[in-house]
Amino acid sequence: MITRRSLLLAPALLAPGLLIPGLPAAAQDTIAIARQMAPNGSLRAVINAGNPLFANRRPGQAEPYGLGVDLVRELARRLALPVEMITVASAGRSVEMLRGNDGDVGFFALDATRGQGVDLTPGFLEVEGTFLVREHSALTTNDQVDQRGIRIAVGFNSVYDIYLRREIREATLVRVATSPRIVDEFLRQNIDVAAGVRQQLEADAARHGGLRMLPGRFLAVPYAMGVAGERAPAVLAYLVAFIEEMRATGFIAQSMERHGVRLATVIGPG
Repeated sequence: MITRRSLLLAPALLAPGLLIPGLPAAAQDTIAIARQMAPNGSLRAVINAGNPLFANRRPGQAEPYGLGVDLVRELARRLALPVEMITVASAGRSVEMLRGNDGDVGFFALDATRGQGVDLTPGFLEVEGTFLVREHSALTTNDQVDQRGIRIAVGFNSVYDIYLRREIREATLVRVATSPRIVDEFLRQNIDVAAGVRQQLEADAARHGGLRMLPGRFLAVPYAMGVAGERAPAVLAYLVAFIEEMRATGFIAQSMERHGVRLATVIGPG
């Protein structure tokens, strides 16, 4: 756990042998953090294009844009590092990339099963997991979903999948390869319920018509920024301080507004 004391002590945790004669101590610390956070020389950011809260793509353009991209670019600017955007299609793949040291930073839902191999900041953004059904469905509340014979479409290895596989006793989970395809498969396979991010499900419901959200939420999910494991403790301390500054100064809220991110809440430390 990162504490205020560990943040103050962060410079003392830097690896030895990185001092450059004549350079101020603060600049020395930044160079050391940059070298340890991005040992390949560029900040490799794993961007999950399947999560519209952090990234989207414009038609005909490979480069993603969004809150996650803004945060990564600001982090790289402060560390004087070039950025390499590695776009993946699912949350599970993001985790695999950092665990395999094939990326340096990314954005992840805070879940106990996600902690191994990735060091995470405290959550700074909270989103809602909700259920979507057809207009004529007999289901009207979240607690009616877990029934024998009910099938639930959910993104494979998403935080919603991980949660529902723990909690569902009677209904059957139908796992979809990527979260953006949940509603398409829900309709194509005539599945009873779709589970996922409220923002995405509401947009899909408006696009298709004849669908409705069940009231409330079945899960509130905090999201954090993460760095590949086995970095020096000062690297995570720097990232924690960076995210807190981005929250406190309004950078995160302003980026969300600019990119039209709705139905997510900026949350404070802890």
